[in-house]
Amino acid sequence: MIKINRIYTRTGDTGTTSLVRGPRRPKYDLRVEAYGTVDEANASIGAARIHTGSMPKVDMLLGRIQNDLFDVGSDLATPGLDEPDAQYPSLRIRPVQTEFLEKQIDHYNADLAPLTSFVLPAGSPLAAALHVARTVTRRAERIAVELAAAEADTSPETVRYLNRLSDLLFVLARVANGNGARDVLWIPGNHGDLKKGG
Repeated sequence: MIKINRIYTRTGDTGTTSLVRGPRRPKYDLRVEAYGTVDEANASIGAARIHTGSMPKVDMLLGRIQNDLFDVGSDLATPGLDEPDAQYPSLRIRPVQTEFLEKQIDHYNADLAPLTSFVLPAGSPLAAALHVARTVTRRAERIAVELAAAEADTSPETVRYLNRLSDLLFVLARVANGNGARDVLWIPGNHGDLKKGG
């Protein structure tokens, strides 16, 4: 059980922060950027859930994902490897959590209308919010990939999880647009109502 009594500690006033283990790091450190961006993705999903009133199953799924993202953040905030006989192993994202996302992608994608073009991040309020969450998750994935290249002890499962999550959020955005029927499609070279010479 985690117990948090104080909101501010003043320990970060020097521009550094604590990880789960190891020395303090600057707040611009790549590992801090990675788990901080996962936190942004989580907050974006929370904002999307404001619009899930008519889709309780999607809301429940997003709630589970928000919990899993705390696991991802903890994993990224924990450099180094556990000792083989560690009494309290570090919290790591597990393959079963990534596999759960894959099953959800397959389930929700099965009923979607086939795509005939790229989808614009638009449509219903829920779809638009899920697209925002998707793009933040993609950014978190890119940073996690960069971190893995810089620090070999970074869990590769964090990258896989974030990759599948962004795919699922794309699929759920289409679900929120009437299973793709109300998707807003990209029209290459479309200039709308712009007038010549304007």
